[in-house]
Amino acid sequence: MTRDFFSWRGHRICVSVVGKGTPLLLVPGIGCGADLWEPFIPYFPNRQVVCFDPPGAGRSSTPLFPIPVESLAALAVAVLDKHGIAACDVVGFSYGGAVAQQLAYDHPERVRRLVLAATTCGWGSYWGSPGALAVMSTPLRFYSANYFDRIAPHMYGGVTRRDPVRRQGALYARRRLPPSAYGYAMQLLGGMSWSSFRFLPEIRHETLVVCGDDDPLVPIANAKMLAAHIPRAVLEVVERAGHLLLWDEPERVAPQIGKFVGWS
Repeated sequence: MTRDFFSWRGHRICVSVVGKGTPLLLVPGIGCGADLWEPFIPYFPNRQVVCFDPPGAGRSSTPLFPIPVESLAALAVAVLDKHGIAACDVVGFSYGGAVAQQLAYDHPERVRRLVLAATTCGWGSYWGSPGALAVMSTPLRFYSANYFDRIAPHMYGGVTRRDPVRRQGALYARRRLPPSAYGYAMQLLGGMSWSSFRFLPEIRHETLVVCGDDDPLVPIANAKMLAAHIPRAVLEVVERAGHLLLWDEPERVAPQIGKFVGWS
């Protein structure tokens, strides 16, 4: 994985690129940078996989003010421009799924196929469990091993709930490069008023909506809503998978995504 930095609207943005081939852009969840995609990337050896750390996460700088989802979609375009990519397939996970939806709506010509994983339409969506949402309000799970081990099964479900070894792997990945508390807060605030509900019917891309049926944070009803309102969407429900399905069991999920976007 090669990394480089560029300046965008006063922010220092880290971009990571792996491999060669048809571009595949990965957009991470809140508080997460490109490093969290490491379990997923090896399943796409014939693609140019591009990831970026949003401001406030990973190796990118911390913003002074919240950055709206619309601006993060513009950042994704800047990342593509920097690497000479006219259009690409896009995988958006959780909060990154919001950015991916906005990117497809604002800049449809830059997206080939769209994958929305464990995500929602923002306002107008179905809420997760109160306990899981409460945990989302703080980045403490990135800092404290004991806290993560206690809350992760109830927050993420799936393999993270059932397998202590995988749970420890998820903990290590988060603690390796955690977001600052302020940067995490800016990310939260940037997405608080966002909603794609009104423009979902205008997303004309072939879209794969992926979710687990054991996700306390993003109930399966949200995936069904997205698939019902995006005209060319198909829904893929992964049995017994949780919120972190792309990362804690990529061997099950990546082949489905690869079949949809194409392996090369």
